[in-house]
Amino acid sequence: MAEEGPYLLGLDAGNTVIKAVLFDLRGNQLAAHGIDGATHKPAPGMVERSVQELRDNARTAISGCIARAGVDPARIAAIGTAGHGNGLYLLDKSHSALIGIQSLDTRAAALANELDKAAGGAMHSISLQRPWPSQTPVLLAWLKRHRLDLYERAGTLLFAKDVLTWFLTGERVSEISDMSGAGLLSLPDARYSPRLLSLYGLADAEAMLPRLVHPCDVVGGVSSEAAAETGLVAGTPVVAGYFDVVASALGSGAVGAGAASIVAGSWSINQVFSDAPVRDERVFMVAAYAPGRFVNMENSATSAANLEWYVRTLVERGGHHEDPFGFVNRAVGEVTPSHDDPMFQPFLYGGRLGAHQRGGLFGVAGWHGEGHLLRAIMEGVMFEHRRHAEVLADAGVTFSSAALSGGGSRSPLWPQMFADGLGVPVTVAEAEETGALGAAIGASVGTGLHADEVGAVAAMSRPRRTFSPDRAMQAHYERRYAIWMKLMKAVDPLWRELGEGKPDA
Repeated sequence: MAEEGPYLLGLDAGNTVIKAVLFDLRGNQLAAHGIDGATHKPAPGMVERSVQELRDNARTAISGCIARAGVDPARIAAIGTAGHGNGLYLLDKSHSALIGIQSLDTRAAALANELDKAAGGAMHSISLQRPWPSQTPVLLAWLKRHRLDLYERAGTLLFAKDVLTWFLTGERVSEISDMSGAGLLSLPDARYSPRLLSLYGLADAEAMLPRLVHPCDVVGGVSSEAAAETGLVAGTPVVAGYFDVVASALGSGAVGAGAASIVAGSWSINQVFSDAPVRDERVFMVAAYAPGRFVNMENSATSAANLEWYVRTLVERGGHHEDPFGFVNRAVGEVTPSHDDPMFQPFLYGGRLGAHQRGGLFGVAGWHGEGHLLRAIMEGVMFEHRRHAEVLADAGVTFSSAALSGGGSRSPLWPQMFADGLGVPVTVAEAEETGALGAAIGASVGTGLHADEVGAVAAMSRPRRTFSPDRAMQAHYERRYAIWMKLMKAVDPLWRELGEGKPDA
């Protein structure tokens, strides 16, 4: 048992799983409890979840974490949240759950292209972001055009983590990292912009935007109702929280100008901290997380979600693997890399260069086994991370080392592949739940338990291992990456043609 408090509770709402993790002030994990939610796909390209289920799962995760920890909840000093960015979570005008759309959704691809052609440059000049399919305002504009009934019932726009804050405190509030990450704020001042809403065709949506605060601001205390449901103590401070990619960066030890974080999770996140935002339309987004503090990002839904799809669809089929990801690591570990191994394009959910992009395995021969296919998936994901890093470098945002987090960092093999393919040392944190730890770091700062984020990260995050590039494997990946890039460009017209075809009769 760790010292008798104070403790910090970090909540992390991913695209499917909600986790509650209890930490002490040194960042040591006392207990964790996670609940896997249901994803609904009502039509091709649509990826939704129940907002009410997210609330219910948060209640179960929190009460389960407290029970596992066996601590007096009165010793929990504060609660922080983190959650996936973008997508769309709406409450109606009576403050009841309306709709939840996840950030893997591509229903608004055509509308995103339309908005980009009409006003993408003007949008970027304000928010440092152009429209894209699962961006929050694009999805809201899609609802206005295609589901006016829902749009007219909408009362408050939230993000995934904000749903948790609403559940715990009753406060409908959001903060600058999620809002700027969704292209809904002017930068660098991090304020709402009526002009920006007008460009999205959402001038009438201003009333839906919640009170805007900073991530470490205390927004309320746990309500008596939430306390009764979770086992928390009423009045426990809750801070606003972070866009999960920022939380994961902090939890993995990345903080301060020049620090780099790579998150290999549902999304490929490649981000570098700075004291001023980078103004370059090639860079996917810039998020503000504190006054004069920014994260410059190149992201896409092209990372470990590809491997998860393979595992869920093929490896777990029939339940014949009790440890499916252990099977993956064993199968990949048995493969000796060769120059003519298969290649994988990691675009099962579209790509940064367009929602039309699709996944694909290429160069498979009769002598290849499942380990070769799985290794190709891991390599292809790493290559797309590298392509993102090159976009940042072209915009003047470079890094000499990186902290790796997300599900991919837990593999015994993937971090070394990242180090070899990117050509920089890659550090994996001691904490596995870096998003929840980042949320707890914010809670510690917001309640004065640590002076600032730099001090909190130094006290609460520690490296577990650093992977240095292997020169021989660097040369191996240099050659294969060049071919992989040619392959991506070669098949791109075919994916476009496929997407433009008429539905079958």
